Amino acid sequence: MTIDTKHDDLQSLRIDRSAGPPEEVGSPWARRYIVIGISVVVLLGLGTLGYRLFGGDAPEVEVTRASVESSEIGGTILSATGYVVAHHKISVNSKVTGRVKWIGVEKGDKVKEGQVLVRLEDDEFRAQYNQARGSADSARAYVEELEHGSRPEEIAQTQHNLDEARATLVNDKLTLDRTRQLFSQGVLSKQALDDATAKYEADQQRVNSLEKVAQLSKLGPRAEEIARAKGALAQAEGQAAYAKSLLDATIIRAPVNGTILDRTAEKGELIISQLAAGSVVTLADLNDIQADLDIAQDDFSKLGPHTKAVVTVDAFPDLKWNGVIAEISPEANRQKATVEVKVQILNPDSHLRPEMNTTVHFLADENKNVGNQPTGAFVPSAAVRDAGGSKFVLIAYDGKAMKRNVKIISQRSGGFLVNGLNGGEDVITTAPPTLKDGDKIKIKGQS
Repeated sequence: MTIDTKHDDLQSLRIDRSAGPPEEVGSPWARRYIVIGISVVVLLGLGTLGYRLFGGDAPEVEVTRASVESSEIGGTILSATGYVVAHHKISVNSKVTGRVKWIGVEKGDKVKEGQVLVRLEDDEFRAQYNQARGSADSARAYVEELEHGSRPEEIAQTQHNLDEARATLVNDKLTLDRTRQLFSQGVLSKQALDDATAKYEADQQRVNSLEKVAQLSKLGPRAEEIARAKGALAQAEGQAAYAKSLLDATIIRAPVNGTILDRTAEKGELIISQLAAGSVVTLADLNDIQADLDIAQDDFSKLGPHTKAVVTVDAFPDLKWNGVIAEISPEANRQKATVEVKVQILNPDSHLRPEMNTTVHFLADENKNVGNQPTGAFVPSAAVRDAGGSKFVLIAYDGKAMKRNVKIISQRSGGFLVNGLNGGEDVITTAPPTLKDGDKIKIKGQS
């Protein structure tokens, strides 16, 4: 291939820039859709940014639900809410540490006083009791032996030994006399005389000792010895009684008539003594129950020591029970500004159970003419605001605070019964003092 030919080929590969731009591909409508899409995205971003910039200053508030309250109970001077509680709730513990051998109750069972609830393994405790009882029996036998003194046979034996020693002493005296005579005649040696003298003196000492023994056997043991033996007996009996109490404690019985509220033990489980652990079972007499209430200090003056009441529970709103104030706490709760009051329920039945929510309507004295309690909505005290003598509340609706004028019907424990609300509104209870009608808000706990 010639050089000219190669030059021509290279020239054909160059871009011809003299020609105009190529025609654009695609429809004009496609470009419009793209522009519109980009515009929508930009607007959404700007909207979100604006919401964050201008909505972030909305104050955070706390709300509570206004509840409808009505009562057909005449003469009500105060209503308060609380819980049903057992007057006496008993936690049954174990005095000893042991493994559960048998348990005979379930939650909800009714039991009688003295009924066996739980049995623990008792082999070790029974062995300890038998050992202590044996020691006590031995100490008791020794005291009886001392108190009864020596038996006639023992006294006779002691006297026989004394008589025998005396006879031997007489014989030794004769031997000593003969030995002295023969020694003086030169027949016996000085050693023979010394032996006879020593034997006589030894027998003399034995006679003296046996005379004391015979005398003591007739007098009996000393009072101090008997007292010491009785002290040892008392100690042994105390140890046996203690061992018996531990053995008896392996059987756990019901202390009173009642109903089992809770059972925490199972067969084979190790139960720790009450000094280190909780209860085995919990029981209470459900015929002796109360309503436990916290009464606001502002309302406390309305109640007396024996104010009568009508008790209702949320679970059975159509049922009512009579009650009377049975206990008023001698001190107030400074944090909650309340006083604890317990109302004795006079006619309890199987509908009432501990820890149920309850409402107690305290009644005026019979000689006071008080009409039926009107119907309204209950709101906390913190929700009611004042403007020139007019009462109003702020409710949370659609992200804003809305003002509702209300009229206070009556005071309740911790709040007011008001007109002007239908019930179910989210009433603002905690908010900045400057919050007003129409302001944007954020509810605490909600995003």
